[in-house]
Amino acid sequence: MANPQHEEEESKSVVSIASTSLRKSRKSKRPSWFTPKRLLLIFCMINLVNYVDRGAISSNGVNGNLAICRNGRCKPATGIQGHFLLNNFSVGCLSSAFMVGLLVASPIFAALAKSVNPFKLIGVGLSIWTFAVTGCGFSFNFLSILICRMLVGVGEASFISLAAPFIDDNAPAAQKTLWLSTFYMCIPSGYALGYVYGGLVGTTLSWRAAFWGEGILMLPFAILGFVMKPLRMKGFKHDESNEALTVQETAVSEVQGALNPKDRAVSMKEDVTNSTIHKPSKPKIATKIKNHLSRFMKDMKDLLVDKVYVVNVLGYVAYNFVIGSYSYWGPKAGYNIYHMTNADMIFGGITIVCGIVGTLAGGFLLDFMSNTMSNAFKLLSTATLFGAILCFGAFCLKNMYGFLALFAVGQLLLFATQGPVNFVCLHCVKPSLRPLSMAISTVAIHIFGDVPSSPLVGVVQDHIKNWRSTALILTSVLIPAAAIWFTAIFMDSVDRYDEESDDEESDDEIETTEMPSLEEKKTEKTTESAAQPVTCSTVV
Repeated sequence: MANPQHEEEESKSVVSIASTSLRKSRKSKRPSWFTPKRLLLIFCMINLVNYVDRGAISSNGVNGNLAICRNGRCKPATGIQGHFLLNNFSVGCLSSAFMVGLLVASPIFAALAKSVNPFKLIGVGLSIWTFAVTGCGFSFNFLSILICRMLVGVGEASFISLAAPFIDDNAPAAQKTLWLSTFYMCIPSGYALGYVYGGLVGTTLSWRAAFWGEGILMLPFAILGFVMKPLRMKGFKHDESNEALTVQETAVSEVQGALNPKDRAVSMKEDVTNSTIHKPSKPKIATKIKNHLSRFMKDMKDLLVDKVYVVNVLGYVAYNFVIGSYSYWGPKAGYNIYHMTNADMIFGGITIVCGIVGTLAGGFLLDFMSNTMSNAFKLLSTATLFGAILCFGAFCLKNMYGFLALFAVGQLLLFATQGPVNFVCLHCVKPSLRPLSMAISTVAIHIFGDVPSSPLVGVVQDHIKNWRSTALILTSVLIPAAAIWFTAIFMDSVDRYDEESDDEESDDEIETTEMPSLEEKKTEKTTESAAQPVTCSTVV
């Protein structure tokens, strides 16, 4: 006759072993060296290099000019425009070409993030980015450099939709907007460094060398994407959940087998039989694609019917229409209006200082006000309106120093919107839609914002041949942006960050699923007496 006390001690011992194996399995999945601050730093560096490329291609050193002859004196052709003899419209298209790749690839990467390790997706994208930027340096005509710029957009697409949700998940609750602002601070900082970098390298070496240098800078981060362990993103069920469930089932099986070796032998035989006869059929590729498309269309519908999201993005589009052209045409406009001999350095300096201070100040201010949707829209509309007034007034001045002072303050206010506008994009949708939300937002602000604005401004300038008037027309577009965000203050906006998605509910079910009763399993083949069940929470 079995000793009940001995069986109870044996059961506790085996349960302890199962618990230890579960903890070790979970611990092994945690990247020990990875901290939230290091994650933020890595993403900031990638974003910085990405926008250094944007600034470099806009600089006079890389972008260049056609040959100019005045009063019998001629300046030689320089940069891309001078090398390939391009008009302003064609040069404007170069700044917008990346959008083609971004438009096609962003939704794809956002959808794949639900089933593939996001960091490997980033690694693939950054590898494409590195290859494309290096190819720009080897381009031999306008078409070749245009294709390479399109591929740059494919590389960027893997990053822009995934970085912000990860940062939002890992940031302290009271500093979410500040952390997002730190990340988006790299946009103006990168542009500014790109102006300086492109100006120095383009004039000292060549415009081709500037692109090769960018490829070298991005290569380590592309490699890092393949070796980093994945982190769990809120709103998604990752492979770790399935593996944890498998570990739980294995632990239960071992416990049961330890309690009764005969049952273990029978169970192993049944498993072998089932695995031989009932092999799970893998879904066909066509079925997988159909399921991904179906999920994508459903997610897109959820985004487009969200009034808060749509209004926020519309304001962002109008805002980016102006900011994009400021970034691209700013040095050239300054050179022609105020005869700045070092326009790259001046605009780079203003952009980097105002970008850092303004972006961080906007995030800090929203956190101080309490980061709610309504407060975000109040900050967006106010900062954009006053920034527009100051920038418009700056271009009306004929004195260069007066222009620089007013324009700097205006830029300071405009950059304060970066954190709040992306905070709204992340928090007005449920967690599982955040990557798609960021992807569609980025695609929209480019395809309707800075992509058409750069060539359109080039067309306007080619027609009226007056950079001051062109700049004033462009700046006036900021007024509709402020008006759109102002209307959103009165909308019924809800922060949906803590709303559970279907994937998260699946994870919760895994965590709370009860393991089969150990004693009950044992007595099924001997007696029909009931036994006390042991749950996952007990094992863990």
